[in-house]
Amino acid sequence: MGNLKKKRRLKMNNHKRRKRLKSNRHKKRSW
Repeated sequence: MGNLKKKRRLKMNNHKRRKRLKSNRHKKRSW
């Protein structure tokens, strides 16, 4: 079970990073 939790945490981190990149790209576009 410990392994599953670690994998899930990694996926969540990747998702958050992707969201931040997208928001930054949008800001540059609006300017």
